[in-house]
Amino acid sequence: MGKITIMPETVKDPISLIGRCAGVCWGSDVSDPEKNYKRGLECIKSDHGRTIEFPDIYSVIQGYSARVIREWYTHIGCLPSRLQSSTRRINYHDFEYVTPESIEKFGCKSLYDGVMHLIGSVCEALEVAGVPREDAALLLPLGMCTGIVDKRNLRNVMDMSRQRMCSKAYHEYRKMFRDYLDALRDYSDEWSVAVDLLMAPKCEKLGYCNEKESCGHRPRKEAASCGLASKQ
Repeated sequence: MGKITIMPETVKDPISLIGRCAGVCWGSDVSDPEKNYKRGLECIKSDHGRTIEFPDIYSVIQGYSARVIREWYTHIGCLPSRLQSSTRRINYHDFEYVTPESIEKFGCKSLYDGVMHLIGSVCEALEVAGVPREDAALLLPLGMCTGIVDKRNLRNVMDMSRQRMCSKAYHEYRKMFRDYLDALRDYSDEWSVAVDLLMAPKCEKLGYCNEKESCGHRPRKEAASCGLASKQ
């Protein structure tokens, strides 16, 4: 369904970059690649969050719904930036859209597709009548596919993982986030290591679940506290 492309402007050695940046401030030797890599790992494992903000990720995100993309780009910590497909250039006659599995599961695909076709037809009719495209585009649904060019840093993605890798997150967002991490892993060996070290749902970081309705992957905070108390 969706596609994530990591752009070549993204550094191939995020861990070494962290090590080089930290090394300058520590008065260390930054000419040795091995030392830089080890220093970067030390920063990550010690949770020196500011250093993790230096590797920027440039990506093209395509084929996901406007709904989930809107959630993606509102995660604005650490000053990410993005450009989104213009609704003035949408092909009203045959625009792409996301069909949730539940639509087919409950036998409603023809109804769902019919509404999407109707929206496209009405948008075309409005444009023929002289309505500006940006006004007709208000009819476009959240399920319409869109694409963005996105820039954010490693720390922002790490923070996003706490919420979006949780099983309570919206299913399309979880899928998109997995695709994003897989694309980073494929981009370089250092990105693969960084992803495996840093990305995890909040329950893995906290050691317990703080959701009102837990999925059961981790015990609730009260249960975890009782377990800790019993061991002491």
